[in-house]
Amino acid sequence: MIAMKPDTISDRTCPESETLNEVLDFDNKNILELGCGKAQITRQIATTGFDRKIVATEVDTIQHEKNLEISDLPNVDFILAGAQDLPFDDNSFDIILMFKSLHHVPQELMQKALSEVSRVLKPKGKAYISEPVFAGDFNEILRLFHDEEIVRKAAFEAIVESINKKELSLIKQIFFNTPRVFKDFEEFEQNVINVTHTEHQISDELMQKIKSKFKNHQTEKGAFFTSPIRVDLLTK
Repeated sequence: MIAMKPDTISDRTCPESETLNEVLDFDNKNILELGCGKAQITRQIATTGFDRKIVATEVDTIQHEKNLEISDLPNVDFILAGAQDLPFDDNSFDIILMFKSLHHVPQELMQKALSEVSRVLKPKGKAYISEPVFAGDFNEILRLFHDEEIVRKAAFEAIVESINKKELSLIKQIFFNTPRVFKDFEEFEQNVINVTHTEHQISDELMQKIKSKFKNHQTEKGAFFTSPIRVDLLTK
């Protein structure tokens, strides 16, 4: 088996969609996305290629209600469900996607979530699990108010355990950096600090510290970051 690494830093910088399309063929596939958020990647997949059927789940009820208002993606079904308890039959999906969502599953349920992934994935189907590496300038700002080191480590360990249990097997690991751009601090505050799936308790003093660190990256054209990402491409 390929040696698994949790925190390699790559020299490559590209959008996640570029890496995604290099390793997966979505045409003529039943696809499950776990933790679709604002359905941005969902839309990219659904509106390209042909005969792509997508079920996109979310646990954030506020975001899910917004997703249900989307009317121009007829090949996407939005479902309220957690990865640890999937309301689907065994062997239902050709491809399962988790974009930075495994570490948001409660730590004690991560292994159950991967067991569910294995259960609903078709034999020889593929599971694409991307997780942020705990490093980089963007992470240094994020950890001031939302330190994810423990849960990201737990997510990686859950994947290793799933492989050791032979629920899933590793095809390959991929490391790259994904670009992140914010027009200004207000956009960062809206899209990162004020997300509806997590309530952050931030004092005025801490907010000033976050703002100061962010503004070190501010230019006339915006604030630019790269976030290191690890992808574990798995199969059953």
